[in-house]
Amino acid sequence: MDQAKLKHINKLLSTVFANVMHAEEKALKNSQFNDITIHEMHAISAITMYQHKTSSQIAAELQITPGTVTTMVNKLVRKGYVVRIHSDDDRRFVRLGLTRKGRLFYRIHDAYHRKMMGKIIDGFTDEQIYLFEKALINAEAFFENPSLDSSSIDEED
Repeated sequence: MDQAKLKHINKLLSTVFANVMHAEEKALKNSQFNDITIHEMHAISAITMYQHKTSSQIAAELQITPGTVTTMVNKLVRKGYVVRIHSDDDRRFVRLGLTRKGRLFYRIHDAYHRKMMGKIIDGFTDEQIYLFEKALINAEAFFENPSLDSSSIDEED
């Protein structure tokens, strides 16, 4: 593939990412959920409706420190979105769950993403959906284990 095409695809990817972030921030600000941040929104999504994950699981999923998760969860508990669920066997073992308000937000946010993805793949054939999914899997793999660092970047333009 030629460099011009790669640059164009890179620009599209960057623009889409920025647009998704901007749209989510704007939607939050103009909704009944305007008391949460974009990072708290991602934490609520990571906690999910029914899995009752631990703070460590959330930290790993969001690639943030456990201390950051604790701070964020404390805020979400105060705001009424998250509840801590202590184990009956060991009260020190805590899982996270969503309150009614948290579940409402989760469902609305999930519906937004389903609508967005439906629009993105509208008109795609099964083969095109497969290729799109493959491209996203490749991108995810790159970000999970980036093989590029500042010492290995070529100065080609």
